[in-house]
Amino acid sequence: MELFYHPLSRYSQKVLIALYEKQANFYPRITDLRDPLPRKAFQHFYPPAKLPLLKTQDGALIPESSIIIEYLDRHFTHGTQLLPQESQRNLQVRLFDRIIDGDISNQLFQLEKLKHSDEKREFEIKQIEKQMLTQFKRLDTHLAQNHWVCGDSFTLADCALIPCLSYSFKHLNLLELDELVRYWQQAQLRGAWMLVLEEVLLAEMEEDTGLRSIP
Repeated sequence: MELFYHPLSRYSQKVLIALYEKQANFYPRITDLRDPLPRKAFQHFYPPAKLPLLKTQDGALIPESSIIIEYLDRHFTHGTQLLPQESQRNLQVRLFDRIIDGDISNQLFQLEKLKHSDEKREFEIKQIEKQMLTQFKRLDTHLAQNHWVCGDSFTLADCALIPCLSYSFKHLNLLELDELVRYWQQAQLRGAWMLVLEEVLLAEMEEDTGLRSIP
Protein backbone atom coordinates (compact mmCIF):
# COMPACT_ATOMS: atom_id res chain seq x y z
CA MET A 1 0.00 0.00 0.00
CA GLU A 2 0.96 3.64 -0.49
CA LEU A 3 -0.25 6.57 1.61
CA PHE A 4 -0.23 10.04 0.09
CA TYR A 5 -0.28 12.49 2.98
CA HIS A 6 1.36 15.43 4.72
CA PRO A 7 2.64 15.03 8.30
CA LEU A 8 1.22 18.42 9.37
CA SER A 9 -2.28 17.52 8.18
CA ARG A 10 -4.50 16.38 11.05
CA TYR A 11 -6.51 14.10 8.77
CA SER A 12 -3.24 12.54 7.62
CA GLN A 13 -2.18 12.12 11.24
CA LYS A 14 -5.52 10.44 11.94
CA VAL A 15 -4.82 7.83 9.26
CA LEU A 16 -1.21 7.38 10.33
CA ILE A 17 -2.33 6.57 13.87
CA ALA A 18 -4.66 3.91 12.46
CA LEU A 19 -1.95 2.40 10.26
CA TYR A 20 0.39 2.07 13.24
CA GLU A 21 -2.40 0.69 15.44
CA LYS A 22 -3.14 -1.94 12.77
CA GLN A 23 0.59 -2.67 12.35
CA ALA A 24 0.09 -2.30 8.59
CA ASN A 25 3.00 -1.93 6.20
CA PHE A 26 2.78 1.00 3.79
CA TYR A 27 4.97 3.18 1.61
CA PRO A 28 4.87 6.85 2.71
CA ARG A 29 4.33 9.40 -0.06
CA ILE A 30 4.66 12.82 1.56
CA THR A 31 2.82 15.32 -0.66
CA ASP A 32 2.84 19.09 -0.10
CA LEU A 33 -0.18 20.55 -1.89
CA ARG A 34 0.98 24.09 -1.09
CA ASP A 35 3.83 23.61 -3.57
CA PRO A 36 2.53 24.08 -7.16
CA LEU A 37 4.67 21.38 -8.78
CA PRO A 38 3.84 18.51 -6.39
CA ARG A 39 0.21 19.64 -6.41
CA LYS A 40 0.05 19.51 -10.21
CA ALA A 41 1.63 16.05 -10.28
CA PHE A 42 -0.73 14.76 -7.59
CA GLN A 43 -3.74 16.33 -9.31
CA HIS A 44 -2.80 14.51 -12.51
CA PHE A 45 -2.69 11.24 -10.52
CA TYR A 46 -5.81 12.02 -8.46
CA PRO A 47 -7.86 14.95 -9.85
CA PRO A 48 -9.65 15.90 -6.58
CA ALA A 49 -6.15 16.48 -5.12
CA LYS A 50 -7.19 15.87 -1.50
CA LEU A 51 -5.13 14.28 1.23
CA PRO A 52 -4.88 11.73 2.69
CA LEU A 53 -5.23 9.13 -0.06
CA LEU A 54 -4.55 5.41 0.24
CA LYS A 55 -3.51 3.37 -2.78
CA THR A 56 -4.23 -0.27 -2.01
CA GLN A 57 -2.22 -3.29 -3.13
CA ASP A 58 -4.64 -3.87 -6.00
CA GLY A 59 -4.34 -0.25 -7.16
CA ALA A 60 -7.63 1.10 -5.79
CA LEU A 61 -7.59 4.70 -4.57
CA ILE A 62 -9.36 5.33 -1.27
CA PRO A 63 -9.87 8.96 -0.10
CA GLU A 64 -11.31 10.36 3.15
CA SER A 65 -9.67 9.55 6.48
CA SER A 66 -12.62 7.71 8.05
CA ILE A 67 -13.17 5.55 4.97
CA ILE A 68 -9.46 4.72 4.78
CA ILE A 69 -9.53 3.62 8.42
CA GLU A 70 -12.63 1.49 7.85
CA TYR A 71 -10.83 -0.19 4.93
CA LEU A 72 -7.79 -0.88 7.13
CA ASP A 73 -9.93 -2.28 9.92
CA ARG A 74 -11.70 -4.67 7.53
CA HIS A 75 -8.58 -5.87 5.73
CA PHE A 76 -6.10 -6.12 8.62
CA THR A 77 -7.32 -8.41 11.38
CA HIS A 78 -4.22 -7.98 13.55
CA GLY A 79 -3.52 -4.94 15.69
CA THR A 80 -6.18 -2.76 17.30
CA GLN A 81 -9.81 -3.19 16.24
CA LEU A 82 -10.80 0.38 15.46
CA LEU A 83 -14.48 -0.18 14.63
CA PRO A 84 -16.41 -2.43 17.04
CA GLN A 85 -18.39 -5.28 15.53
CA GLU A 86 -21.33 -4.76 17.91
CA SER A 87 -23.74 -2.48 16.08
CA GLN A 88 -24.60 -0.04 18.89
CA ARG A 89 -20.96 0.58 19.83
CA ASN A 90 -20.04 0.84 16.15
CA LEU A 91 -22.66 3.54 15.71
CA GLN A 92 -21.36 5.45 18.74
CA VAL A 93 -17.79 5.35 17.42
CA ARG A 94 -18.92 6.61 14.01
CA LEU A 95 -20.97 9.37 15.62
CA PHE A 96 -18.06 10.68 17.69
CA ASP A 97 -15.77 10.45 14.66
CA ARG A 98 -18.12 12.72 12.70
CA ILE A 99 -18.55 15.14 15.64
CA ILE A 100 -14.78 15.41 16.13
CA ASP A 101 -14.09 15.93 12.43
CA GLY A 102 -16.91 18.42 11.90
CA ASP A 103 -16.98 20.37 15.14
CA ILE A 104 -13.36 20.22 16.26
CA SER A 105 -10.89 19.40 13.46
CA ASN A 106 -12.58 21.53 10.78
CA GLN A 107 -13.06 24.38 13.25
CA LEU A 108 -9.38 24.24 14.15
CA PHE A 109 -8.52 24.60 10.48
CA GLN A 110 -10.70 27.72 10.23
CA LEU A 111 -9.18 29.10 13.43
CA GLU A 112 -5.64 28.65 12.13
CA LYS A 113 -6.51 30.32 8.83
CA LEU A 114 -7.98 33.34 10.65
CA LYS A 115 -5.00 33.66 12.99
CA HIS A 116 -2.57 33.64 10.07
CA SER A 117 -4.64 36.02 7.95
CA ASP A 118 -3.30 39.49 7.22
CA GLU A 119 -6.71 40.90 8.17
CA LYS A 120 -7.63 41.41 11.82
CA ARG A 121 -10.54 39.00 12.45
CA GLU A 122 -10.57 39.00 16.24
CA PHE A 123 -14.35 38.73 16.55
CA GLU A 124 -14.49 35.64 14.32
CA ILE A 125 -11.55 34.10 16.18
CA LYS A 126 -13.26 34.60 19.54
CA GLN A 127 -16.50 33.12 18.21
CA ILE A 128 -14.78 29.95 16.99
CA GLU A 129 -12.79 29.62 20.21
CA LYS A 130 -16.03 29.93 22.21
CA GLN A 131 -17.73 27.25 20.10
CA MET A 132 -14.74 24.94 20.44
CA LEU A 133 -14.57 25.41 24.20
CA THR A 134 -18.22 24.37 24.39
CA GLN A 135 -17.43 21.20 22.43
CA PHE A 136 -14.46 20.38 24.63
CA LYS A 137 -16.53 20.88 27.80
CA ARG A 138 -19.11 18.41 26.48
CA LEU A 139 -16.33 15.99 25.63
CA ASP A 140 -14.82 16.43 29.09
CA THR A 141 -18.12 15.42 30.69
CA HIS A 142 -18.34 12.40 28.38
CA LEU A 143 -14.80 11.30 29.21
CA ALA A 144 -15.65 11.16 32.92
CA GLN A 145 -17.39 7.86 32.09
CA ASN A 146 -14.99 6.63 29.39
CA HIS A 147 -11.30 5.73 29.41
CA TRP A 148 -10.99 6.40 25.67
CA VAL A 149 -13.57 8.31 23.64
CA CYS A 150 -15.96 5.36 23.35
CA GLY A 151 -15.24 3.20 26.35
CA ASP A 152 -12.26 1.11 27.36
CA SER A 153 -11.06 0.39 23.81
CA PHE A 154 -9.06 2.62 21.46
CA THR A 155 -11.12 3.27 18.31
CA LEU A 156 -11.54 5.36 15.16
CA ALA A 157 -12.85 8.19 17.35
CA ASP A 158 -9.52 8.37 19.20
CA CYS A 159 -7.63 8.43 15.90
CA ALA A 160 -9.71 11.52 15.06
CA LEU A 161 -9.40 13.31 18.40
CA ILE A 162 -5.74 12.95 19.34
CA PRO A 163 -4.29 15.05 16.47
CA CYS A 164 -6.71 17.86 17.38
CA LEU A 165 -5.51 18.02 20.99
CA SER A 166 -1.89 18.73 20.08
CA TYR A 167 -2.84 22.18 18.75
CA SER A 168 -5.79 22.77 21.10
CA PHE A 169 -3.84 22.47 24.35
CA LYS A 170 -1.29 24.98 23.05
CA HIS A 171 -3.78 27.62 21.94
CA LEU A 172 -6.99 27.15 23.95
CA ASN A 173 -7.58 27.33 27.69
CA LEU A 174 -8.31 23.65 28.37
CA LEU A 175 -6.27 22.95 31.50
CA GLU A 176 -9.33 23.24 33.76
CA LEU A 177 -10.98 20.31 31.96
CA ASP A 178 -9.61 17.54 34.16
CA GLU A 179 -10.87 14.55 32.15
CA LEU A 180 -9.64 16.00 28.88
CA VAL A 181 -6.22 16.62 30.46
CA ARG A 182 -6.18 13.02 31.73
CA TYR A 183 -7.10 11.78 28.26
CA TRP A 184 -4.39 13.87 26.59
CA GLN A 185 -1.76 12.63 29.03
CA GLN A 186 -2.57 8.99 28.33
CA ALA A 187 -2.84 9.64 24.57
CA GLN A 188 0.70 11.04 24.48
CA LEU A 189 1.96 7.68 25.80
CA ARG A 190 0.22 5.73 23.03
CA GLY A 191 2.84 4.16 20.78
CA ALA A 192 1.05 4.96 17.52
CA TRP A 193 0.77 8.66 18.39
CA MET A 194 4.41 8.78 19.50
CA LEU A 195 5.44 7.52 16.04
CA VAL A 196 3.23 10.13 14.35
CA LEU A 197 4.52 12.90 16.61
CA GLU A 198 8.13 12.15 15.66
CA GLU A 199 7.26 12.86 12.03
CA VAL A 200 5.24 15.96 12.96
CA LEU A 201 8.12 17.45 14.95
CA LEU A 202 10.56 16.75 12.12
CA ALA A 203 8.26 18.45 9.61
CA GLU A 204 7.84 21.44 11.94
CA MET A 205 11.60 21.79 12.26
CA GLU A 206 12.00 21.70 8.49
CA GLU A 207 9.33 24.33 7.93
CA ASP A 208 9.69 26.30 11.16
CA THR A 209 6.03 27.28 10.81
CA GLY A 210 4.15 24.99 13.19
CA LEU A 211 0.81 23.38 12.46
CA ARG A 212 -0.99 25.79 10.16
CA SER A 213 -3.51 25.79 7.36
CA ILE A 214 -3.34 22.12 6.51
CA PRO A 215 -6.65 20.32 7.20
